Amino acid sequence: MGEGGAVAITLTAPPTVAGALPEFAGSRIAAIAQAAAILAAALDGVRFGHLDDSEAVAVLAALEGLGRKVDGARLRSTADIGARAETDLGNGSLAYRNGCRTKVDFITQLAGISGREAKRRLKLGETAVERTPLGLPVPARYPVIADALGSGDLGIEAAEIIATTLTALHGKVLQDDLDHVERALVASATGAITPETAGLPGAGIRFAPDLLRVQALEWQGRLDPDGTAPNDDAVEAKSTLTFGLLRTGLYPLRADVTPELRGIMDTFFDTHLSARSRTPRFEPTDPADGAVTALNGLDVDDPNADAGLDGERFNADPFTGDTRFDGDHRTAGEKRADILRTVFEAAARDPKTPTMGGAAPNVMIHINASDLDNDRGVGWIDGIDAPISMRRVKETICTGGSQSVIIDDHGAILYLGDKVRCFTAKQRAAIAARDGGCIIPGCTIPARWTEVHHVHPAAKGGPTNVDNGTLLCWFHHHTIDTNGWTIRMINGRLQVRGPLLWDPTQTWRPAQSHRANTPSPEPPWRT
Repeated sequence: MGEGGAVAITLTAPPTVAGALPEFAGSRIAAIAQAAAILAAALDGVRFGHLDDSEAVAVLAALEGLGRKVDGARLRSTADIGARAETDLGNGSLAYRNGCRTKVDFITQLAGISGREAKRRLKLGETAVERTPLGLPVPARYPVIADALGSGDLGIEAAEIIATTLTALHGKVLQDDLDHVERALVASATGAITPETAGLPGAGIRFAPDLLRVQALEWQGRLDPDGTAPNDDAVEAKSTLTFGLLRTGLYPLRADVTPELRGIMDTFFDTHLSARSRTPRFEPTDPADGAVTALNGLDVDDPNADAGLDGERFNADPFTGDTRFDGDHRTAGEKRADILRTVFEAAARDPKTPTMGGAAPNVMIHINASDLDNDRGVGWIDGIDAPISMRRVKETICTGGSQSVIIDDHGAILYLGDKVRCFTAKQRAAIAARDGGCIIPGCTIPARWTEVHHVHPAAKGGPTNVDNGTLLCWFHHHTIDTNGWTIRMINGRLQVRGPLLWDPTQTWRPAQSHRANTPSPEPPWRT
């Protein structure tokens, strides 16, 4: 401490690289060093546990604001050093002149950060930092992000989320739409009120990165539905479920699930948790069903069962029973995930499953009516960040029905319609008595594990009655528009036509039906 209680500050010049630091009075380098010393002196005497609540909150807010300002400057400095250390510069590269192979190596050594952090800054800097090639300033690709980073209003994590979203949309939407999304997301991340956010819920409130990420997904879902919820089988995300090697008497489980399956699982788990009930027991309704102890003839305790699921010892498909003439190219993990889906859906329909809020566990998918009518956009499940593809929305409507809710511009509910396009329990029982299970030839999934499908689509005027309904397992229902199988109803009897690989003649054939629908032949002694 100096005279009069003043803090004595000793300025230390920062380390230099490849040469002495240029000396010039009032340089920015000296100012930064002085600011760092003042900050250190201010913080060294702070005893955080002794602050009252209001002081603790104010200190954290001030430090975070200062941190964002510093982070923005560090980003710009890292991007600048990265440009000076490009290997393409040859002997003029800072990396080369300081004995480093790459700019990342040079930055990690100079800044004392990891290679991962260096790459993170350089990647964000490519789109959110102004560049000066040949001494001429070139605006950042995303100038709104760049300005917010420079002012200290926007943090690095939020900037990364926004920049990643914009890059994913780049080239897929109009530039005006891209600019609109950039301004809206930056406003949400900083708490600013702009024409893009005025009047929206939460306008003027800073959204934390986790909430900002959800908003970004919503923007992608609106502007590029095929990018966030792919409809093409070649790129659509598929659920998988796999088991690891035995460890300490347990098999580790590894699963990746689609947003829709996550919604099903969350709803089912929440239902049982809210009921404070014990783990449900899924007993077969008929002892002959073997729904618990076996799956399609593969005993769960059978050491060969897993090999069967992997398709290594069985020629037939272990989930559908097909001999793979229908183009089923799912991996073993994907088949297990489909089985898990069916288990959850069947359990949700079980009358012994507890209710939540007085209702059975139903997954609600919300979609704009105009989007549904025009076959565009995506659906959303409450509590699930990622969107649901239009194809799966239509499948869910076909299976579980839909309900119209009309909301005015102020958010008030004007109309709540009845549930439509949903087969009743009696209709399902009648269809099950006729079909017996999935009607695709060779598929052995029983009726209780199937979904009811409109033969003539409900969206095209197909009625919801027994003569227009049929049973399909989840896999065949999910792929009915792409797997080559077609279905029709002629005089109350179902017919199917297989894909070219299965049936090169493309002949319509009777669909599978319940075994009880075929009468037993007369004994020879009675004829």
